[in-house]
Amino acid sequence: MEVVNQNSVRTDNTLLAITHLTQLLHYVTGFGGFIVPLIIWATSRKNVEGMDEHGRTIINFQLSLLLYIVISIPAILLLGLGILGLIGVGILGFVMPIVNAVKASNGEPPSRFLTISFL
Repeated sequence: MEVVNQNSVRTDNTLLAITHLTQLLHYVTGFGGFIVPLIIWATSRKNVEGMDEHGRTIINFQLSLLLYIVISIPAILLLGLGILGLIGVGILGFVMPIVNAVKASNGEPPSRFLTISFL
């Protein structure tokens, strides 16, 4: 009788790319861009090679975007600079998940552009 190890770590670049692309749910449904990657990361970080690094990057990026939004809203009163900040956050929140999904599918480490390390 052969014993099969159920805790083997596998390489799944497609799941890593999908995890990055689930951040775009904010633009489609209005919510879920933080919760869905968090669930995928929490359930598969020990089973998929690189998921812990990519998942931490995603969560840190989403928290950084939230912080930038919180800072930009009161800055609207300061000569409208907050509007530019919100536009920048919107562009950054759309482009970086796509860039990191491409990097994940190629097996490269994720980009941490303007990401504050919380985790």
